[in-house]
Amino acid sequence: TRKWPVLHYGEVPRIDLATWDFQVYGEVEEELRFDWEEWRALPTVERTGDIHCVTRWSRLDNRWRGVPVKEILRRARPLPAARFVLLRAAGGWTTNLPLEDFDRDDNLFATHHDDEPLSPEHGGPLRAVIPHLYFWKSAKWVRAVEFLAEDRPGFWELNGYHMRGDPWESERFGDLPPED
Repeated sequence: TRKWPVLHYGEVPRIDLATWDFQVYGEVEEELRFDWEEWRALPTVERTGDIHCVTRWSRLDNRWRGVPVKEILRRARPLPAARFVLLRAAGGWTTNLPLEDFDRDDNLFATHHDDEPLSPEHGGPLRAVIPHLYFWKSAKWVRAVEFLAEDRPGFWELNGYHMRGDPWESERFGDLPPED
């Protein structure tokens, strides 16, 4: 599609940038916390990538700008025990990722899409972008990264979505009971 459908469950959270913060914690050498001004001072990159939605649409050649995941990894220095991350977002939303899926050059924490600030409906002010997985793994309104030794399902994974979400393997849903 050339459009960018807005899909989410519940209300779009209202985020006050004066009180916004981003935290990194768990199995790391250095826990981190940034307020909005500190976040905006971090190095940024531009990336182009496709969106693949579990509802069976794709949007090609999206231009993103934001802080690369590699910058956060460099600063936090995950411990050897860290094998997974749980992205935490406003409103209690979460999604899980194996560290090897999180630690990729194309991944970033986006503030802009196609040169415009992300709208709240699309996850602004900050959205994770994990382009090689289904788009529910690119958490909207992201506020924290928790590094974990053991995998822990996020919101959609607890509600039947696949634990990894690879679109090329059609990892849409987990093991659901057969229909009668």
